[in-house]
Amino acid sequence: MKKITIAIDGFSSTGKSTLAKQLAKELEYVYVDTGAMYRAVAFFAMQHNLIGANFFDKDALVSALPKIQLEFKFNADLGFAEMYLNGENVEKQIRTIEVSNFVSKVATVSEVRSKLVEQQQEMGKNKGIVMDGRDIGTVVFPDAELKIFMTASAETRAQRRFDELQAKGDNVTYEEVLKNVVERDNLDTSREDSPLVIADDAIEIDNSYLNKEEQFDAVLELVNDVVKTA
Repeated sequence: MKKITIAIDGFSSTGKSTLAKQLAKELEYVYVDTGAMYRAVAFFAMQHNLIGANFFDKDALVSALPKIQLEFKFNADLGFAEMYLNGENVEKQIRTIEVSNFVSKVATVSEVRSKLVEQQQEMGKNKGIVMDGRDIGTVVFPDAELKIFMTASAETRAQRRFDELQAKGDNVTYEEVLKNVVERDNLDTSREDSPLVIADDAIEIDNSYLNKEEQFDAVLELVNDVVKTA
């Protein structure tokens, strides 16, 4: 069966990664979580005091980019690849609300986007890949055979994210998570370089009232239809 490129874009906390992992497993495709890459860069900036609540030294981060080595390593026990920053597994650290508060700011830096987009395009050059993020269908793979754009209300997304963080033991409030979701939406859609937009040929899915199984079944049907005609 011919392999294709599947690009999944959308707002934060819409379940892009969950859907992408499901599809990759079902299709035996490579899965790449581009959000983890930007989170890792944000975590690096936090570690080196380049970003904080009231400051962001963009020039210093750009200068440090050659020192940032990102790699995905497959974890057989978990069934998916984890993010490594300069040889260290940072999968847990990059999923915190603190990193979430800074990741969209880091993603506005053109030099950061250029470095990561180049890596992402290299990863997907042989197709058979599912990649999720903010600009996959518009910038990374504008010729992807299937483009999905996922959305849901801010309140729904905040509740999902809050429940997820609570399950991990993080001490956060729903109001704090909702504020983060709204702020990230504004930053993602208003940045000058590769803002979050729906590609002209993307299929929009509002999953506010869909469970994971319903969403997966609907998208898998789309995949099968595209593969048949590819």
